Amino acid sequence: MSVTIRHSAEFKRRILIISSNQENRDALTRILSCEYDIDCVSGGAEALKRYSETTAYALNILDLDLPDMNAYAFIGKFRSLERVGRIPIIAIMARTGSEARTLRAGAADFIRKPFQEEVILARCDRIIDLSVDQSLIRRAQDDELTGLYNREFFFEYVRQIEQNLENPVQDAVVINIEHFHLVNELYGRQFGDQVLRRLADAIRKMKAQMESIACRTDADSFYIYCKHQPDYEEIVRDLVRDMGSFSGSKHIRLRVGIYQNVDPMGEPEVWFDRAKKACDLIREDYTRNISYYDSKLYERTIYEEKLIRDIHDAINENRIIVYYQPKFDITGENPRLCGAEALVRWAHPEFGIIAPDDFIPLFEKNGLILKLDRFVWTQVARQVRIWRETYNISIPVSVNVSHIDIYDENLVDGFRTMIEENGLEPSMMHLEITESAYAEDSDRLLSVVNELRQLGFLIEMDDFGTGYSSLNMLSVLPLDVIKLDREFIRNMGRNEKGARMVELVLDVARFLKVPCIAEGVESEEEYSVLRKMNCDIIQGYYFSHPLTLAAFDCFLEKELRCSKRYTS
Repeated sequence: MSVTIRHSAEFKRRILIISSNQENRDALTRILSCEYDIDCVSGGAEALKRYSETTAYALNILDLDLPDMNAYAFIGKFRSLERVGRIPIIAIMARTGSEARTLRAGAADFIRKPFQEEVILARCDRIIDLSVDQSLIRRAQDDELTGLYNREFFFEYVRQIEQNLENPVQDAVVINIEHFHLVNELYGRQFGDQVLRRLADAIRKMKAQMESIACRTDADSFYIYCKHQPDYEEIVRDLVRDMGSFSGSKHIRLRVGIYQNVDPMGEPEVWFDRAKKACDLIREDYTRNISYYDSKLYERTIYEEKLIRDIHDAINENRIIVYYQPKFDITGENPRLCGAEALVRWAHPEFGIIAPDDFIPLFEKNGLILKLDRFVWTQVARQVRIWRETYNISIPVSVNVSHIDIYDENLVDGFRTMIEENGLEPSMMHLEITESAYAEDSDRLLSVVNELRQLGFLIEMDDFGTGYSSLNMLSVLPLDVIKLDREFIRNMGRNEKGARMVELVLDVARFLKVPCIAEGVESEEEYSVLRKMNCDIIQGYYFSHPLTLAAFDCFLEKELRCSKRYTS
């Protein structure tokens, strides 16, 4: 790449001549002023003062015979300046023998007296061009905020290093700032940027010790590729101590994931994915800062990769099985079947029946949840229609809507089409949105929920009480049902405080004039207590486990034979 803008009629670059010798200043000004704007100062101190006021120079021409300081000391001070230290220096050399020292000190080139006009112009032109090119390259390869490499350049550099290592024993390290978005929200983006720069500076200080290169990736994560370290404890302690001294009372927590002795036959992106898995393993775990990728994580990674690979075939071959767990209205004299929740299991040919906790979070991370959810919703809508046609009853079914689904522009139209194709009322499908989704993007969530409710769908807040946003969201989010998390039910019988918490949630539901569903009810005692508390609906093993479609049909037929409690 060649960038030449020095001859532009609209723009002339500026050169600073640093010399107390008036003859040198006059001669260089005469030679260079045809193509450059020239300023002159007589010593190093004056030059440093000038740079504290401006960054407008493209080149320094430095007389090594300074009257006020050693020229090499000046070069060192200048190179340490944050904004201008990379501006090149051409040295004026009056004697031979110091060329190597001058270049090693940081000068880009040198000129000698008597001055030769064409040589000086050519050297100034070349050094400025090289500096501009290097600046553009740095911008392409560096993260603008921290000065570390950006992700793309980092991985390319790692590959180059790997090719030239004879016996590579290297580690991949991921450093993450826990809840960095909250740092920005609580203390402001300016402070957040300071945190990132401080961490980058601390990582740079470790470069020589670790023989490493580093980059910033995403907003709050840093990757380090380094020579294998036998012990990271002290290294991480130093990082944590440095960030603590900087942030003071504003607590900044670092998580560090390490994949040691990376496989040289593998891809760098895979190494850092593994280090990131280790890093994510200690999210919310405030007892430690370091986690290592080991054989267990490796096995889990292989397992998850197989699930990702197999999900498309599983859907096409109907290996994703929809289960139905009955819900019972307990407000009357006798419990009455009032609906069901759709749950999924995966009948995998290699792993057998897989519970949703094993694959739902995985698919939410990579977006495959969109395809899985649509498959489930379609199956449920079809089944609700069949029950109506077969038994002449309407059984509303709750389906889960992931926070990822909320961002799908076709979500509302997709539900509308599903209902219309099966001749159902929208109220026959209840849409469960987990509480954690409410903190993601409240504006988007409110917009989508309002659209769905206007169509007639009922919205359930699932897992109420497990997060920090519930009460705030309840004040603005239109809801039709609150689902009480099963942990409240488990704690209810342990002490008076647990029972009181359940009563408080039921009071909130009554205040909002919406029914409350208690899930995870397993015993007669829990059922009796909830009934006395005037809970509306119960779901759990006390009435039934989640059932396959065939088993649910049998359950339904039994209920129909035993009572006349169901209406069409």
